Amino acid sequence: MKPKRASSGFTLVELLVSIAIVGLLASVAVPMTELVLQRSKERDLRTALREIRSGIDAYKRASDEGRIATDALASGYPPSLQSLVDGVTDARSPGKSSQLYFLRRIPRDPFADAGADPATGWGKRAYASPPDQPSEGYDVFDVFSQSRETGLNGVRYQLW
Repeated sequence: MKPKRASSGFTLVELLVSIAIVGLLASVAVPMTELVLQRSKERDLRTALREIRSGIDAYKRASDEGRIATDALASGYPPSLQSLVDGVTDARSPGKSSQLYFLRRIPRDPFADAGADPATGWGKRAYASPPDQPSEGYDVFDVFSQSRETGLNGVRYQLW
């Protein structure tokens, strides 16, 4: 009698078990990837908000110090986000053509459309508007994300 020759390859059971294991691993990996992506966007949102708000505060400080020429009735906050990038003339050194710049660029809202202009992608609150009903006005007192999504901490991005 000839010895039985071992067949090479996998059995159907082995293939099904392998596919089940790969499927299980994929079902765990996809939500984790989505969570990592959302955390990254949230970190970018925090950074962008901090950067813009620091620029607005620096503009207000310069206005209070008399370095920016303003109207007597003006709040001292920038008229637009773009003015933080474009700069304003330093009122303390009128002989020189010195400019005060508060931002290099306007950061993009990570939850806004990718093609949106960074200056118009943010919601803006004027100094005269109430905090619970922010609206645009003659100046920019604060900015917020226009996204209606909720963050991992349970707070809507508009309220950050």
